[in-house]
Amino acid sequence: MADQKPVSKLKLNLETSIEYVKGIGPEKAKLIKSVLGISTVEDLLNFYPIRYLDKNKVYKISHLQENNLEIQLKGKITHVQEIQTGKTKRLSAKFNDETGTMDLVWFQYSKWLKEQLPINREVYIFGKINLFNNQFSMPHPEIEIEEKRENDNRLRPIYPSSEKLTKRGLNQKYFQTILRNICKEIPNLIEENLPDYLIKSFKFLSRQHTFLNIHFPQSMEYFEKADHRLKFEESFFFQLGYVLKKIHHKSHAFGNPFPIVGDYFTGFYENHLPFELTNAQKRVLKEIRLDMKKPIQMNRLLQGDVGSGKTMVALLTMLIAMDNGFQSCMMAPTEILAQQHYNGIKELLEKTDINVRLLTGSTKASERKIIHQELENGELSILVGTHAVLEDKVKFKNLGLAIIDEQHRFGVAQRAKLWAKNKIPPHILVMTATPIPRTLAMSFYSDLDVSVIDEMPVGRKPIITAHRREKDRTYVYNFCRDEIKKGRQVYFVYPLIEESETLDYKNLMEGLDHVMNSFPDYNVSMLHGRMKPDEKDAAMHYFASGKAELMVATTVIEVGVNVPNASVMVIESAERFGLSQLHQLRGRVGRGAEQSYCILMTSDKLSTESRTRIRTMTETNDGFKISEVDMQLRGPGDILGTQQSGVVDFKRLDLVKDSGIIKTTKKTVEKILEKDPLLGLAEHQIIKNYYLKYYKGKNKWSKIS
Repeated sequence: MADQKPVSKLKLNLETSIEYVKGIGPEKAKLIKSVLGISTVEDLLNFYPIRYLDKNKVYKISHLQENNLEIQLKGKITHVQEIQTGKTKRLSAKFNDETGTMDLVWFQYSKWLKEQLPINREVYIFGKINLFNNQFSMPHPEIEIEEKRENDNRLRPIYPSSEKLTKRGLNQKYFQTILRNICKEIPNLIEENLPDYLIKSFKFLSRQHTFLNIHFPQSMEYFEKADHRLKFEESFFFQLGYVLKKIHHKSHAFGNPFPIVGDYFTGFYENHLPFELTNAQKRVLKEIRLDMKKPIQMNRLLQGDVGSGKTMVALLTMLIAMDNGFQSCMMAPTEILAQQHYNGIKELLEKTDINVRLLTGSTKASERKIIHQELENGELSILVGTHAVLEDKVKFKNLGLAIIDEQHRFGVAQRAKLWAKNKIPPHILVMTATPIPRTLAMSFYSDLDVSVIDEMPVGRKPIITAHRREKDRTYVYNFCRDEIKKGRQVYFVYPLIEESETLDYKNLMEGLDHVMNSFPDYNVSMLHGRMKPDEKDAAMHYFASGKAELMVATTVIEVGVNVPNASVMVIESAERFGLSQLHQLRGRVGRGAEQSYCILMTSDKLSTESRTRIRTMTETNDGFKISEVDMQLRGPGDILGTQQSGVVDFKRLDLVKDSGIIKTTKKTVEKILEKDPLLGLAEHQIIKNYYLKYYKGKNKWSKIS
């Protein structure tokens, strides 16, 4: 690039390529980019330390105990020698302090290194210690001669690195030097992005001091202040985009208003409601009701734990649609779940004249013809189905409400087809039985309002969850027999259909044989995902009718199976399941009036993560608490499936640990936009300019320009 300015004369800005930063150059820039993904000066400033070393803390060799610890020692280097082993050569030296001796070693080194080692001089060395045969050593140490040591009491940053970089000389000292040079340019690089009144209100460091103290903190107190400011910024501008997107949606998403609560709703509520609604259900219905009164499309996420009563809320919402002359549809990701919703709604409405039908891939042609006719002439008020609802031939007379269960299992294009089923898009209610931490819900469903049913129906007994191992199997089987004698039923759930390469895990077919041999006096039903729909229905009906006392199944029963008489679930190889899946499986019992139990069978040897999952399951039935632990273990990207990863890409903000910051920024943003929706006030220009520069491209819905 001959037309580029020389490095020494080039004025740095945030977009400057790192090859023009003093000490880097083209070759090192290419290496750094390939390993760390850093290509600009801004990337370097956002290349945060993973921890800090107190330069005033010096270890003694005789006091070393912990392996793989990065430490600082003071002493002298002696006895340097080259050691040949086969074709490989390494450089070795002794390092001594007043308490002992340890080896220093370089596996790849230059002649220059051997000649320049400060022999018999007082030095500080820094690196990671290794323990082998009760002897500590330090490979590729960083060396600093005492008289040349910088007089700086700031904490020493330790950056993410790799062996590939270290072997090429790009070690901690190198990155510290590069970042120290960059930090000298901070006054020319970093601009403020928050107004003075916010900085004073939250007692923030200035933005320039924030970056200086995240890289080279004056003390841990200053690091914590810098860390807090950066987390606040990340959350603040994310929430700003989130709220702007909702404002845009509500100003552009026209919808049919539902002003009437009439005979369909009140007649069912007063005469056919089988139980008193919980306060949480009433609160959520009120939120939905207020949304649908407006001539704006409702776009709401309904979260509710297993058995919390989401289907009842959905039905009552559909009755409001009917009172206003509109049809409704409910779409589920699997046939078995769609069938479950249909059966539940059909049973609730059996004493009314409301027409409800089910449409899935298995629906016969003759029945499809009736469904199509009744939808188009308006005789069919409620349609429950799977992806089959999205087919072009499925036409509604006046679709006003679309309810989607487990939205994350449907693609954007699929959902768009549903919106197009009416000239004015229907109101949208998304339901999920996977409790999501509120902070994560804001991230994944940024364009939705969120309602939460966080209360279980009155009289529902908490499920008792126990952890048992193979040695306890006889006891577990005896317990199951006792429950069956009381007239109850039992699930056995296995993680696999066929034999696993890992022989420690049970598989379904072996499990079926084992259960049948262990319970010879009882009938056993089997259910798994490879069965045909009619085979699944027959197996489920055999169990649900009480003809089979036991069911052996895979996770196909995670959703859609409702047998109130089933009081025991035994989950085999429970360590192989994720927390969310364990919680969903557990929700298949406890649906009746009797006390129910979930027994987690595991091997004797468990990983630390498996122990955490099992302990969490036995300690709480609260799906939201479980979801927070799950997010800590798996990360936010995996909670709703791999296709959602990357939606949340925070560098410092932790969606669980920093929930307090997220709540604060949410309130702050809402307060600002309530007063100044388009950030037109002079005091908010600094926010607006930063948002337009760094976030506008990520939020195409923003009205700000």
